[in-house]
Amino acid sequence: MIGAGMGGLAAAARLSVKGHRVRILEAGPNYGGKLGSYSRDGFVFDTGPSLLTLPAVYRDLFIKTGRSQLEDCVDLQPVEPAFRYAFADGTVAELPGSGTGACATALGDALGGAAADDWRVLMKRAGEVWRITRRPVLESPLSGPRDLIGLMSSVTDIRTVAPWRSLRNQGRSSLRDDRLVTLLDRYATYTGSDPRRAPAALVTVPYVEQSFGAWHLGGGIRTLADALFDRCLERGIEVELSAAVTRISTDSGRVTGVELADGRRLACDIVVANADAAKVYGELLDDPAARAPLRSLSRATPSFSGFVLLLAVRGRTPGLRHHNVWFPADYDDEFDSVFGRRGDPAHPAADPTIYVCAPADPAMRPDADHEAWFVLVNAPRHGTEAGCIDWHAPGLAESYADRVLTVLAGRGTDIRDRVLWREIRTPADLESATGAPGGAIYGTSSNGTRAAFLRPANRSPVTGLYLVGGSAHPGGGLPLVAMSAEIVANLIGRA
Repeated sequence: MIGAGMGGLAAAARLSVKGHRVRILEAGPNYGGKLGSYSRDGFVFDTGPSLLTLPAVYRDLFIKTGRSQLEDCVDLQPVEPAFRYAFADGTVAELPGSGTGACATALGDALGGAAADDWRVLMKRAGEVWRITRRPVLESPLSGPRDLIGLMSSVTDIRTVAPWRSLRNQGRSSLRDDRLVTLLDRYATYTGSDPRRAPAALVTVPYVEQSFGAWHLGGGIRTLADALFDRCLERGIEVELSAAVTRISTDSGRVTGVELADGRRLACDIVVANADAAKVYGELLDDPAARAPLRSLSRATPSFSGFVLLLAVRGRTPGLRHHNVWFPADYDDEFDSVFGRRGDPAHPAADPTIYVCAPADPAMRPDADHEAWFVLVNAPRHGTEAGCIDWHAPGLAESYADRVLTVLAGRGTDIRDRVLWREIRTPADLESATGAPGGAIYGTSSNGTRAAFLRPANRSPVTGLYLVGGSAHPGGGLPLVAMSAEIVANLIGRA
């Protein structure tokens, strides 16, 4: 196993149940991948995912890999209310932690008009899309359009999924309130995508969130990585940290082993790569079979990255919830900024959407009179190619951090004189910490009708090589990487 991210740990645990002897080689000094944590002066921050949805995926993982269940290993807590949304016109909507109907009612109360009815109708459609696509798309291997022949056998199902339609078009045709369209657009960002190009099938993201609940883990979402790492150790899985793989060796199109930076060569007939697919095919493999996946990756749009502030805040902020979102007046300008457009290269958005996670969790702050803020803003990737910027440029990170807090103050929440200290994490930092090229959070985005087929398959063209994690099928996010682990374990089968 190359990489000890969540997909790698989950796949390792499942493969050990099937009788495989598993060794995990992690290049970094820690496990968990993007599911990181930072602590200072009694403040604790999740530096990666700050929300757990669809916990049933992890319940299944823990049930099938050991005696103790998920709830025995982590402190699973429902978040109520789940989200506070502040729109550009000053309207605020607070959504409950679960229940599409309850969320529709809350939106109707906040926005008025037909908001409640429109959201109910949309979520009913989303439920049908979830029913149609969950098993053939998210829970099964996917290597090309032919894999979906069964899905496309029903004209009604095709019309429901509407693969030709973007999420933005779905919103415009279903929602009469522009603020609801903005809310729906946000769910494209869960895959690092532009709602104007991402598929309408992403309507399932709010459906899953509202149907199965928004969840927090006491002490932080990072504790899920700790629990899964412990499960791997319980199963006798060998884990080596700071053990970078530099090459996957092959012979006649078949895996023969791996080579490490320290000079070691380990023989094996199966390699599962929980590393970014672009790195696997572009750097670790020297095999003609890597050419086709590389061509597909070259046609895909990488996901955007994120600019993060970790803020130790003195005092309490009126109205602050666990999850908070402040929307800009011009959402399109934000997507044009982070992806770039013709004649206008990528750059930090001047008026970005600002997301703040501030858990009222006593294990994550020194006392009840302080707040630990994780602030996330969509941002261009780090690098020199198109769609990237140089986040190492002198003064850029500090000046943009100031800009984000100024924008937040302009939207009615000024905490600048209450910040005890701050830590800044740029896309360059994310790339350095996780190996994600440019700091792309989700590998490739969902931009384009063929995006799902440009994402690398779990079974590679090289016999014995499999891909797991956010850059492979079915995509990024805690539930999906665990689904990818199950797909890979089933593809490999029993020892």
